[in-house]
Amino acid sequence: MSHSPNIRYIVKAGGRLQGSVRVAGDKSMSHRSIMLGALADGITRVTGFLEGEDSLNTLKAFRAMGVEISDPDNGKVTIKGVGLRGLKAPKSPLDMGNSGTAMRLMCGILAGQDFDSTLIGDASLSKRPMKRVTAPLALMGARVDSQGEKGLPPLVIHGGAGLMGVEYELPMASAQVKSCVLLAGLYAEGTTTVTEPAPTRDHTERMLRGFGYDVQTVGNQMSLVGGGKLTATDIDVPADISSAAFFMVAASIASNSDITLLHVGINPTRTGVIDILRLMGADITLTNEKEVGGEPVADIRVRSAHLKGISIPEKLVPLAIDEFPVLFVAAACAQGRTVLTGAEELRVKESDRIAVMANALQSMGILAVPTEDGCIIEGGQLIASAAPIDSHGDHRIAMASAVAALRVASGEVVIADCANVNTSFPGFVELSAGLGLAIVQEVAA
Repeated sequence: MSHSPNIRYIVKAGGRLQGSVRVAGDKSMSHRSIMLGALADGITRVTGFLEGEDSLNTLKAFRAMGVEISDPDNGKVTIKGVGLRGLKAPKSPLDMGNSGTAMRLMCGILAGQDFDSTLIGDASLSKRPMKRVTAPLALMGARVDSQGEKGLPPLVIHGGAGLMGVEYELPMASAQVKSCVLLAGLYAEGTTTVTEPAPTRDHTERMLRGFGYDVQTVGNQMSLVGGGKLTATDIDVPADISSAAFFMVAASIASNSDITLLHVGINPTRTGVIDILRLMGADITLTNEKEVGGEPVADIRVRSAHLKGISIPEKLVPLAIDEFPVLFVAAACAQGRTVLTGAEELRVKESDRIAVMANALQSMGILAVPTEDGCIIEGGQLIASAAPIDSHGDHRIAMASAVAALRVASGEVVIADCANVNTSFPGFVELSAGLGLAIVQEVAA
């Protein structure tokens, strides 16, 4: 994997967006399609698979555990499942690259195996706390060694522990932690129940049901009984709403813009970005709504609008947690003040997204005041920074900063350390340029 800090984006100020496009496949579902397809009995065929580094690392990890998986071909992948008990011990550590989702979900699966395994990641992932998953796994009887008080990677997972079902109340709204516990519950004796303080993305529950595994959901409580089996199925991965969000904001803030984003997943646990933008006055229309493989999808048309600052309802925060870097840009371009609270989870993503985005906006002349659990942003006129914006290797910071250039008065915006965009959105530069963003990528000397 290449995570060179020398790749940078140069984006000329201004412009408008026009056209229709299907953005990259949903990363959350791509991860899960490989995981559950590998653990199922039979052959699973996936279409729309995201061929980014994060999901490819998940694919490689299961190959390393003896699962036969085809090379992705235009988003098509075939997985010959080995069943819940068919994985084999990997000969070396499993590298999750930049993906916290993959590492946390894999913890749940590996905790139920009879063999030992080790999970590693890149420099960024190695700084992300994993105690939030190792703690509930320990309650189930798993043995996981980690580094320091926060439980940092590498993680050494000792097999053969014999897991027991638990009733676990999440201390924070996290789909990753919920999914980890539920996946471990597949291997546990008895019932595993997870209660979350607020709704989070439910792709794991939906996909488990798609593979024939009974998951009971009552309000914010999910339960399953261990010892069942997964049956292979076909999965159509829709376009990722988190990737589409960059263009929703871009078309909203750029004058004379009108775009349509095709076949986007609109799972109700993921549409907080649409709800927040509409509260800000965005012109967003959903058409061609349908359900594909248990997941709702739609075409999303977005036209230019005059956005206004708002106090973002805290109930929407978990439903848009990955979209806040670009929502910060929307707030910077809105009239008035936007206040975000209840988003402390942003401080432990690929970067401290509250601090890093506040710094990026400040460098472009916007008053952005970070708080412990959010940010206060005063909308205004963006200016081109004399120095490059440091994305800190965070793919969403890099893409959000590129979108901000649409409202810079003149000059160009330079964004450093952009290589990790390929982890979640390969082809971002080409697709953006095709819609009208004046962006180029270069490798600095």
